Amino acid sequence: MADAVSGVPIGRGRRLWLYALGFLILLFLVLPTIIVIPMSFTGTRFLRFPPEQLSWRWYQAYLGSIEWREATWVSLKAAVLTMLVATPLGVMAAYGLHASRSKWSRLIETALIAPLILPLILVSIGIFFLYARLGLNNTMTGLVMAHVCLAMPFVFVTVLAGLKGYDMNQERVARSLGASRLVAFLTVTLPQVRFSVFSGALLAFITSLDEVVVALFISGGENATLTRRMFTALRDEIDPTVAAISSLLVALTLTLLALGLVFGDRRAGTR
Repeated sequence: MADAVSGVPIGRGRRLWLYALGFLILLFLVLPTIIVIPMSFTGTRFLRFPPEQLSWRWYQAYLGSIEWREATWVSLKAAVLTMLVATPLGVMAAYGLHASRSKWSRLIETALIAPLILPLILVSIGIFFLYARLGLNNTMTGLVMAHVCLAMPFVFVTVLAGLKGYDMNQERVARSLGASRLVAFLTVTLPQVRFSVFSGALLAFITSLDEVVVALFISGGENATLTRRMFTALRDEIDPTVAAISSLLVALTLTLLALGLVFGDRRAGTR
């Protein structure tokens, strides 16, 4: 292993320090999440680490609460709808930009990923005032539309990366043999980048499921999301049920990310 700047080989001692530093940074980022999981099994009414006694009490409280179940259903419904809308939009945007030879391509790409760059609080305020005029606050339609704006850039970036590793000449051959552009894309290009599309869809689902800032502004009532109710519960009192729900969300997110990695490895292995 050599230094990328000087080209001088990196000694074993320096590698160990590099690995140790990387491990400490990773631990610093992951530790808050790891602590929440054992705290969710506390048998007392207050969060403690480590818990004095282990219990499924707060998981049972979550499953037995109508409010929590309704909020979970709203979040899952919004996440699925967001995934179903953001994925084709992101794929079309990535394909169109990749196939385009326009001089505005870089500007269009920047505009498409703007929701990832702009402060989320500013985006949320803008959406709130726009929805106030359109009557979309506290509606499922408005929630999904807002989440699509946040999730589509992830699909766009993921699929665009997959397309950059794909030889467009294969599609051109299909078109030269009489296939329309749509048929050539669906039968030749899409199967080649399907794992990128799948990964982008997973990211869109996770983005919607975990989003809280926009939801605080535009969701409420019967369309309040799970993350909004969690925030409200923490504001009123420290309810250990929130730790149980957080643990379940972490488990679901890690499972979906693991699926994405598995499909990504399969994609790399089929090249």
